[in-house]
Amino acid sequence: MPEHALHYPYSFPMRPRIGMPLCLDDRDQWRPGRKYLYIDQAYSKAVIKAGGDPRLLAMDSDPRDQVNEVEGLILPGGDDFQPFEPHRYQKSVAFNPISEKQLKFDQAILDAAQSREIPILGICYGAQLMALHQGGSLHYHLPEDLPGSQDHQLPERDGVHSIEIKPQTRLSEIVKQGEIDVNSLHHQGIASPGEGFRICAQARDGVIEAIESDNTPFQIGVQWHPERLLGPAGEGLLRALVSACESR
Repeated sequence: MPEHALHYPYSFPMRPRIGMPLCLDDRDQWRPGRKYLYIDQAYSKAVIKAGGDPRLLAMDSDPRDQVNEVEGLILPGGDDFQPFEPHRYQKSVAFNPISEKQLKFDQAILDAAQSREIPILGICYGAQLMALHQGGSLHYHLPEDLPGSQDHQLPERDGVHSIEIKPQTRLSEIVKQGEIDVNSLHHQGIASPGEGFRICAQARDGVIEAIESDNTPFQIGVQWHPERLLGPAGEGLLRALVSACESR
């Protein structure tokens, strides 16, 4: 080694790489005649702040190969799931169905991540996808499927409500509180969590707010958006994801 070479007294630890599938616009929402891949910058900022290294996963590359290059996964928010019986809902309900290509890619990413047993955090659409992937079911429009439930699709500045965390769950270990305030930006929700998953948080009106795996170290889906929250429901949850990646 040359005499002038720099000597570092310690090595810099590698941040866990957190994969995040990009969203697809193939329906001319951004610009007619073009297809766009995008993601809210709040996700990458939140991952970096939590100690992780965000990696964007694009559907032009093999899902399994991409998952093999990360230590953890965030399934971000997205568009709506198409109801099986859309005629059941009032014509005034405006569904914005997820792209079929997007859905297939996200399912393949989730399947690859579960096969590798890496930590997974599903957010809003991502949590609903986790439930469906396990054979669970959804409420496709909460106001009609659960009459009497509170409005869960609120303006971001005002859309905060309390949820109850079930004891003796992984989520309760993370937030260390029995009740927390979360943001609320959804009109669809989880009806049943699916095989191998359990409910770990609910709103006071009974709407499921979070699910988690029964038997794997870290697979959690939440209806709120932790990338846009402070405190245990936001920064704390993302730090827990990064910590779970580091401890593998």
